[in-house]
Amino acid sequence: MNIKMKNIISISEARNRIFEITDDVQAPNKVYTLTSNGKPKAVIVSAEEYESMVETMEVERIFPDLDKDIAETEEAFRTGEYKKWPTLKDLKKDWDFAVAEKPKKKYGIRSTNKAKGKKKSQ
Repeated sequence: MNIKMKNIISISEARNRIFEITDDVQAPNKVYTLTSNGKPKAVIVSAEEYESMVETMEVERIFPDLDKDIAETEEAFRTGEYKKWPTLKDLKKDWDFAVAEKPKKKYGIRSTNKAKGKKKSQ
């Protein structure tokens, strides 16, 4: 994410321009920093940008060494080391996972109705 913090305005100005600001932050990398007495107090970003930042922080929390892991994986592909890694089939076997075979007969719901016989008139 390449955020540019050049949109620095006072909270009072933001209050007067809130609808304009909320429309403006919908553009990629558009952020407003709100100040009080010249000191940063809050930041306004789009909901989409906020959700992206939260997701990124969650991934970084779960995988703290992700950059290192990616670099090691790229090196393994470059050198061919990855060919020695266990396959999914190997892991299933080692962990006693059983995979059900596909059934020969397909079961399902018909998408069209069968034509029904005409009612007999009396």
